Amino acid sequence: GGGRLARAPALPGRAARLVASAGAGKGGLFDNMGGLMDSVRKAQSLVSEKAVEVQKELAAAEFDGYSADETVKVVVSGNQEPRYCDITEAALATGAEGVSQRVTEAMVDAHKQSVDAMKSRMRAMAHDLGLPAVE
Repeated sequence: GGGRLARAPALPGRAARLVASAGAGKGGLFDNMGGLMDSVRKAQSLVSEKAVEVQKELAAAEFDGYSADETVKVVVSGNQEPRYCDITEAALATGAEGVSQRVTEAMVDAHKQSVDAMKSRMRAMAHDLGLPAVE
């Protein structure tokens, strides 16, 4: 909690099982170091593949944010990149200051939608990989 990330274990659940199985039934600690290293590489590769997949999903996604009175809409990607902004005549009628306030409200809302989706997707990825939950 408190905005701090939980430290991930050295090896995620699925990865730890791969590594443990590499040394199962062998002699001394260093007898099967090559197999252990192969298992670690496979686990790292699995995590990397999943992370790239999630990045692609988020980059393709769009999230809408609205001003409090819903007269301005801002759209951002799942990577928080601005895509576009729609401003209604009603918003324009509020003048420069009113438009500025509404655009800011919509940007904050769109950013929140995008970040919430990213956190949710990352939690799902961690769960799929057997990693502990991070808030």
